[in-house]
Amino acid sequence: QVQLVESGGGLVQAGASLRLSCAASGRTSSINAMGWFRQAPGKEREVVATMTYSRGSTYYADSVKGRFTISRDNAKNTVYLQMNSLRPEDTAVYVCAARLRPSSTRTYSSPYEYDYWGQGTQVTVSS
Repeated sequence: QVQLVESGGGLVQAGASLRLSCAASGRTSSINAMGWFRQAPGKEREVVATMTYSRGSTYYADSVKGRFTISRDNAKNTVYLQMNSLRPEDTAVYVCAARLRPSSTRTYSSPYEYDYWGQGTQVTVSS
């Protein structure tokens, strides 16, 4: 069992930055990959960024490449999402996810490939 708690969301203006955190507890040594996903009202959940631990491989959605960065702090069992140059279309609930099932070195970008989910944190970007 893994518990995930997100923090760092808020209301910002376009162009601003935010850093989201996802703190993991429980069977953290079994985590093979972590991902950030987001869901806007009336839309499906979509991948934002993921990291596979074995090689530190990362994946970014085209819409956030060059603006968002995923990173991790092993000692704190925490994954971060640094979001720069935020746009109104980035407005969504951001949720982190952990993958514990056996994994390769590739990245995992589908929500179906993750086993545990946090509750999410709201990010609202005003124009």
